[in-house]
Amino acid sequence: MGQKVNPITFRLGINKTWRSRWFNPKEMPQLIKEDHQIRKFIRGRVENAGISRVDIERMGENIRVTIHTDRPGVIIGKGGSEVEAIKDEIDEMTGKRSLVNIKHIKNPQTDAYILANSIANALEKKIRFRSVIKRALYRTSREGVEGVKICVSGRLNGAEIARTEWVKEGRVPLQTIRADIDYGFCEANTNYGNIGIKVWVFNGEIYDDIDREKENA
Repeated sequence: MGQKVNPITFRLGINKTWRSRWFNPKEMPQLIKEDHQIRKFIRGRVENAGISRVDIERMGENIRVTIHTDRPGVIIGKGGSEVEAIKDEIDEMTGKRSLVNIKHIKNPQTDAYILANSIANALEKKIRFRSVIKRALYRTSREGVEGVKICVSGRLNGAEIARTEWVKEGRVPLQTIRADIDYGFCEANTNYGNIGIKVWVFNGEIYDDIDREKENA
């Protein structure tokens, strides 16, 4: 039927966790909008920081924001000035006290969103899409992942008719819930329209203690 499910949402509570962690039924619409504004502000403030995701936790009137990035120095700034400015902006935006944590991504080549964003940046510089995605596929497959799949859709290389192109290396079992699959989506804003980039990275299967005991028996 062509109905797709986000690979991360499909695995929530199993081997993935929520990126917004709080519970407030009465103010839920307002807080969801607030979370979106915080993420949009952070990505716009430090565009070249290689941000993979932003986790938000709420504890009463306090907000803890965790930024996952492969370039923590860009976000921290000289003497921590940039991260303090981000904290002050979030305080003013929400009217609450915030704490900003920076978490370093040690291997950005295996992060799906960072990979999709790097492809988008290359396409915006008018580099041919086929060489870009093959180069990205080669770099990621060398990092020891079990599989990677990349999809680009739109007016590729400025063609008049939009189409979809795929490349794949290894295996990416999307229907296996225990599979640890990272998913990222990004758009490249080109002169001939937007090009969508989707990336799936398969890092292996995660078993609980019972499954490990059965395997070792």
